Amino acid sequence: MKPISVLLVDDHAVVREGFRALLATERDIIVVGEARNGRQAVDLSKTLLPDVVVMDIAMPLLNGLEATRQILKALPRTKILVLSAHGDDEYVEQVLALGAVGYLVKQTSAIVLAKAIREAHKGNTFFSPSIAKRMGDRGQTSVQGASGRRTKPSVRLTSRETEIVQLIAEGHANKQTAAELGISIKTVEKHRQALMGKLHIHDTAGLTRYALAAGIIEGGVRFTIE
Repeated sequence: MKPISVLLVDDHAVVREGFRALLATERDIIVVGEARNGRQAVDLSKTLLPDVVVMDIAMPLLNGLEATRQILKALPRTKILVLSAHGDDEYVEQVLALGAVGYLVKQTSAIVLAKAIREAHKGNTFFSPSIAKRMGDRGQTSVQGASGRRTKPSVRLTSRETEIVQLIAEGHANKQTAAELGISIKTVEKHRQALMGKLHIHDTAGLTRYALAAGIIEGGVRFTIE
């Protein structure tokens, strides 16, 4: 039987190495590649066509949420299994809405990770026990926060808008953003102005606050104001 091909995505090399070592003992699973950020994950997924992508959320340049959206748009048969340090209900809601089939916290054991990959490959959902307990019914497609209130929907951004917001919030100048995305500086400026109008935001600091609130970047990121 053909082994399940897996792409590991995490911005920390030591984490990727650890997961690769854990999965090396599983005869029916093979790690075919590693990506250090969401943009690389999208590119490698299109090249390697993995059965399952084990995806972190908080990464530079392109986060795991947007990478999941782009991968599933290009490769709808690929299964995304999120493996993150964050088990917040809001993140679980978002990845399920995007089409991910499971969500694990990074404290997960090798046995559970391997089982999750096998279940994801079959198209079944799989969650860490703590998350599954909160969800209650495993067939449920969304969860509620501790307060019992659902997260209010925010303004919907396109993939390109999300990419630009993240890069701006991480402190990239227009020239750097243009180079990263392979577009002109003028196009970046147009997107930036359109975003500010769409979000009713008037400066870079405001875009950064939005990125933090929307989960596009994590708190503590260092940024510069142009």
